[in-house]
Amino acid sequence: MKTLRYAIIGSGMMGHEHLKNLALVRDIHQLPLSVVAIIDPDDAMRESALALARSLGNTEAMAYRDLAQLPLDQVDAFVIVSPNFTHHAIISELLPLGKAILTEKPLCTTVEHCEDLQQQLEGFPAPFWVAMEYRYMPATARFLERLATGEIGSIRLLTIKEHRYPFLDKVGAWNRFSDNTGGTLVEKCCHHFDLMRLMTGAEPVRIFASGSMDVNHLDERYEGRTPDILDNALVIVDFDNGARGSLELCMFADGAEPQEQLTAIGEQGKLDAFIPGPDRFWPDAGERHARVVFSPRDQSPPQVDVLTLDPALAAAGDHHGSTFYQHHRFALAVLTGTPVEVTASDGAMAVRMGAAAHESISRGQVINLQS
Repeated sequence: MKTLRYAIIGSGMMGHEHLKNLALVRDIHQLPLSVVAIIDPDDAMRESALALARSLGNTEAMAYRDLAQLPLDQVDAFVIVSPNFTHHAIISELLPLGKAILTEKPLCTTVEHCEDLQQQLEGFPAPFWVAMEYRYMPATARFLERLATGEIGSIRLLTIKEHRYPFLDKVGAWNRFSDNTGGTLVEKCCHHFDLMRLMTGAEPVRIFASGSMDVNHLDERYEGRTPDILDNALVIVDFDNGARGSLELCMFADGAEPQEQLTAIGEQGKLDAFIPGPDRFWPDAGERHARVVFSPRDQSPPQVDVLTLDPALAAAGDHHGSTFYQHHRFALAVLTGTPVEVTASDGAMAVRMGAAAHESISRGQVINLQS
């Protein structure tokens, strides 16, 4: 089997996570993968990522400031981990090459850019995958498996809570401004909107939201600019199959345990998933495991699944091994033709839902998504 040669575009925290997990996929699944290029305009970050790539066995890896320097005939697949506002331009530049692409979320920062990429992707010959890591967290995957059994009945109510720490520091503080990120409900919550569609098996009809920036970043200034990203929000979504979803986001709940909670309720019972935050933010908390709990409506004892994670996967990033599982599936899609699981359409709809939620907050009105 031919070696699948990757170029990583962007070399920040998530770039490092992708590098570590590609190495794990190569070693654990014995797949012929190699990172041959790191691309980033920041000299220090680029060299740091190159050193990491080589330490992980990618001895032929080279570093480049931009795509123009890259020998394109040496690359089979691109992983885009650059800031949100760069995605549209980078993807547009790569698409004519016809090579496989995995791009970090969000697909783009605006609905218009997402629609443009969808048009450009018509007839695209290679896998194009949007990196929605939350799908592949072990607790989320188990939650989805149990939903599929129908044991709760038809899903009527879906609640997703994320109570977490503030946005991390990024180069140039780009993530402090909505025009760079698409806004918190696009940047952060595209994950949650993607999960809502996946879990309900339905499309959104209406969205109503309330949110603000109440605690974080209030005293920060960057070249005279004040950050404008929300740090808390409530979002209600009506779906076309009658299910209702709600999202509760708080980004000044650093000590919250669990960090995420998923709840689905049907006429037969209730299903919960409890997902802890990244281990590096809880250095003295001891063992913390994700759980999935089914509570039948007949009041028989709850059924509890406790999920443990391979320490190597836990150490390779902040997403409970999900980047590893995602990369394995992406590699198989490229090498063997298995289906892409998170399409450009999925990525675009998640952005559309986040943008609609921001519009709802601005206008104080329900936003209709289907006319």
